[in-house]
Amino acid sequence: MFVVFEGIDGSGKTSISNRVAAELARQGQSVKHLRAEGRFASPIVEGIREFTRNSQHLELCWEAEFLLYVARDVQLMNETLRPALACHDIVLADRFLYTSEVLARHARGLDESFVRPILTAAAAGLEPDLVIWVDVDPAIANARRKLRKLDGGRQGPPGRKGLSGAGLPERLREGYLELAASDPERWFVVVNHGSLEESVQRVVELIGRARNEGPARAVAAYRAAQSQRTSPPLRLPSATAALEHFLSRVDELGEREPALAAYLLGGMYGTPVDARRRRLAEVAPRAVLNALRALNDAESQRLRRELSATQPDLVLRSLRGGLRSPEGWTLWQELEAVVPSEALLCLSGSTDARAWAARDRWCECEPQATLASLAGLDDPRAWAMRERLLTLRGEVISTSYEFARALARSVTGSSTDAAWHLRRQARSVAPVAALASLAGVYDPQSWLWREQALEYAPKVVMHSLNGCAEPAAWRLRQQVARRCKEALDGFEGVDSPEAWTLREASYDTWPSSVVKTLGPLADTERGRAVIERQLAAYPDDVSLLRHVARIALGLHRVAPPPDT
Repeated sequence: MFVVFEGIDGSGKTSISNRVAAELARQGQSVKHLRAEGRFASPIVEGIREFTRNSQHLELCWEAEFLLYVARDVQLMNETLRPALACHDIVLADRFLYTSEVLARHARGLDESFVRPILTAAAAGLEPDLVIWVDVDPAIANARRKLRKLDGGRQGPPGRKGLSGAGLPERLREGYLELAASDPERWFVVVNHGSLEESVQRVVELIGRARNEGPARAVAAYRAAQSQRTSPPLRLPSATAALEHFLSRVDELGEREPALAAYLLGGMYGTPVDARRRRLAEVAPRAVLNALRALNDAESQRLRRELSATQPDLVLRSLRGGLRSPEGWTLWQELEAVVPSEALLCLSGSTDARAWAARDRWCECEPQATLASLAGLDDPRAWAMRERLLTLRGEVISTSYEFARALARSVTGSSTDAAWHLRRQARSVAPVAALASLAGVYDPQSWLWREQALEYAPKVVMHSLNGCAEPAAWRLRQQVARRCKEALDGFEGVDSPEAWTLREASYDTWPSSVVKTLGPLADTERGRAVIERQLAAYPDDVSLLRHVARIALGLHRVAPPPDT
């Protein structure tokens, strides 16, 4: 029996499939998992996967990307899947050709007339007996992905899919919904919002029943049982009610996924938040620290102090953009020698004498972090430091991704000829970092770069426009707003016709982001009407609840932390 697990990144499909494989094996079944512990059984397949993920291949066209995804699946089928089917009772696979299809058609917009014949030829008649689609709110999946990175996740260049922004998982989910609806006898949906153990047990029972009765009958029986479990529609008449419901969701998550609960409290503080965060710090300290980024309230400083001995790297990371208090500087000085690279990254854009002294101390031992700390600085002292570091390490620009990325970061916000020279040098090795360094740069060359990258990296382009109100910026935002949620970033509190046009066009595309853009406008009659509309239409959207909760706490009146 061939069973495929599908779902967006962060849905939990790999965790569930590995648990299912272990349980079936414990029951005495002969089971083969083609991606045990998160890695494909074939090194060739892993190699193709890494190539397609690598954002150094920024301009890999969508057709070529699709063909590479299919090549990965064909290699897996021939090298491991078909032999496994010949000698095991049950074969489990994380992803099949369905992933290639939804990415190509729903995320990249490729025509079905191009995609379908290739998929048919690649399958060569092979189809799974059962498809388990692990469904989850894309906001929850995104949080899980970010939390994985806190514990030594992916190193090197960022993944290419992430460059499309938070809208890509939404479109992939729509594609999976369509596939599940078109083949209801083989596709079964597991909503992974509750207990992982319950999800695993449900899938194990479904597979057992499918082997005995056939997939169609098993899926129909389980779907009928699911349809009987319905909840009454939720009504949230005010921001205060949304805050209460949000905190109850956080409490529920705190029991089974404390790190995720801590993540959802990111950027918030106040009595109801502080009490929960303190409890979560006992079981998920790294996630709690990650959620303190740039916060300077007294409770956040106390938590940093308490966790500094065991989590110095995350404590320093939480201070990025937040060295505005004596307590923050004192803690920074205590930890500087413990994790100097993180300490230096806290200094991005700082002209404080303590910052310059640290750069001088560490420039030879930590050249990359020192370079990155110069972001936003365009004075002679900063340029002298760049020249010093380039003299020390200049020969590695063309070969070292980490150094090229730091070089690009160092010229963020600068439009001088010297900055453009370094940006171009870094671009061939670290194209995403070079593009991100355009934040605050609005000369003709920067607009050309943005236009060129808009198709392949809209998220990065949008972030480079934060705070920009030029007509060209609004034109680019409008151009990608339907597919890129980040088009609504960077104009929080703006009360212009362009901002309201974009908000109104995005009510039902990006319901939570619309509310996030309000900022202080949430206190106006127009802003309150927007909040009421969104809560009435999307009361279960956890991301929307999170932004409305910030408003209920009064945090929308506080200037957002600098972009770090």
